[in-house]
Amino acid sequence: MPKPVQFDVDNNAKRDRWKETAKQNYVDLVSSLSPSSEASSQGKHGVNEKVQGSKDIVVTSEDGIMKIVFNRPTKKNAITLQMYEEIMLALKNASTDNSAMTVFTGTGDYYCSGNDLNNLINATGEIQEVARKSAMALREFVSRFIDFPKPLVAVVNGPAIGIAVTLLGLFDAVYASEKATFLTPFTHLGQSPEACSSYTFPKIMGSAKAAEMLLFGKKLTAREAWAQGLVTEVFPESTFESEVWTRLKAYAKLPPNAMKVARELMRKHEKQKLHAVNAEETAVILERLTSEESSNALMNFMSRKAKL
Repeated sequence: MPKPVQFDVDNNAKRDRWKETAKQNYVDLVSSLSPSSEASSQGKHGVNEKVQGSKDIVVTSEDGIMKIVFNRPTKKNAITLQMYEEIMLALKNASTDNSAMTVFTGTGDYYCSGNDLNNLINATGEIQEVARKSAMALREFVSRFIDFPKPLVAVVNGPAIGIAVTLLGLFDAVYASEKATFLTPFTHLGQSPEACSSYTFPKIMGSAKAAEMLLFGKKLTAREAWAQGLVTEVFPESTFESEVWTRLKAYAKLPPNAMKVARELMRKHEKQKLHAVNAEETAVILERLTSEESSNALMNFMSRKAKL
């Protein structure tokens, strides 16, 4: 994402005002994307699961399933830089443990609202170096998903935004609650696609429908995402948790090595292509992060939200 060092802020007072406006606009934007309230932010987890601790990423292993949970419900599960590190570590551990599959889900009303705005406004240093490090970190993060050897499943319990959506093209199954929505507002912010979505989305849903999402920022309902192939199945909100986790626990009892072998056969011819796309996308993102258009688009966006 763009870093504030791009904006040539002349003094601390202006920077502080921009930060406060940006934070409030981000909260307003995310809140406007779903009718859900904060009241249910405690969320739900799998049947009979015991979750300990209050980390932003909660990792549990039970019934053959390694579960990775976005656990910042009061922030709509927005991803911080530390959470990226924790997710990569969790994937590394899951790739060699005894679990049969790895499942991502969210606590509370949201699945994940994408990158935390603080990743942007707290960045310091020369813009070229900040942009380079950001792009390289993103490339490594996406590579972990490309190379992951076991079945990857997303249990999308609510709205998903940005990288939380683009990564879904690298998953084996995506189960969504009927209240889930899917949004990739890159162009609005002067940005470009990531997580191999410039390749996986046209392949999954066709070029025209992919363009509506990646070029024009169209938000899809769960049913629309299912119709276009991004989502495997949509469940009623009232039965979502029980139905999905019952099914996944049954799948986790299948011979794990057989699933790994089958997945490798299905995906091995794509890996080289996906890594090439990932490298190309991050190179473009590096250019976008340092572009005047990207800076102006973000500032214009913030200004428009401030007037609402």
